[in-house]
Amino acid sequence: MINIYSPAHDLFMAPPALPTNPKIRYPSPPAGLRWLRWQLKILSAIAPEMAFRQAWKLFITPRRLPVKSWEEPALADARRRAVAHETGTVAVYEWGPVAAPAVLLVHGWEHRASFWRAWVQPLRAAGYRVVALDGPAHGASTGREATLISFGGAVQAVVDTLGEVRAIVAHSFGAASVAGLPVRLAAGAPLPRLVLLSAPIGPRVVAGRFADFLYLSDDFVERFASYVEKAAGRSADSFGAAVAGPTAGTEKVLVIHDEGDEIVPFSEGQQIAAAWPDAVWHPTRGLGHNRILRDADVVRTAVEFIG
Repeated sequence: MINIYSPAHDLFMAPPALPTNPKIRYPSPPAGLRWLRWQLKILSAIAPEMAFRQAWKLFITPRRLPVKSWEEPALADARRRAVAHETGTVAVYEWGPVAAPAVLLVHGWEHRASFWRAWVQPLRAAGYRVVALDGPAHGASTGREATLISFGGAVQAVVDTLGEVRAIVAHSFGAASVAGLPVRLAAGAPLPRLVLLSAPIGPRVVAGRFADFLYLSDDFVERFASYVEKAAGRSADSFGAAVAGPTAGTEKVLVIHDEGDEIVPFSEGQQIAAAWPDAVWHPTRGLGHNRILRDADVVRTAVEFIG
């Protein structure tokens, strides 16, 4: 359904660029969305715990969106394998010399490895082995649900198979997972380079946007935070990209965010860059949340940063 991390709410016609800390609103929501909001409102009044469980289920269940015509060609020349994880199997795609240092590409909510098509050739030309994955419940990977923890754990499982890793490049929900877990290299070795694209500041803020979108009460966010803490043994706030990320020992981080991002406010990228010691901050304009993935200047900037 709608996680508000990435493109899921394109189904309801994304609004124009929004100001800092926007409240997601749609002037003419479809009947299905109106019904869902009404249902959750009534359920919240009579059975708040049941309402939370239903909302949580929506929050962690990505849609399996139809495959676009360009996706299969984007993966046609990739080597394919599967990595075992507690969620099942994680589909992995690789390009370039097996012995070369790896650059791992981590997609966002309801995206797939194929969405990184603009990055593969530039990174191969720079001499890297390019690796992309389908996160749990995405693409060819198994599962029906995905949380920040399970998604980040799947990324960690793939990292553990790669040998030398030069960089991780992650977008949106993928960036939140990589920075928020955080994903680490073997034996505590520092990750040389990390690129975060359109990254949200933390789970609590995302939960607030989700609640706002469905007209849920503020009680949802508190229940969300409590549920995460009980399940994970650490607070929801501790998974924030600006909180957990800097503890991972990354040598250099590049934060890229568009001023008109309609999903994750520009200010959140600014906060992440400000909180991360010596972060390189690269704002863009006119690319929004998803076009940033296929912009040639963004790709070139990231590849030069990776070195």
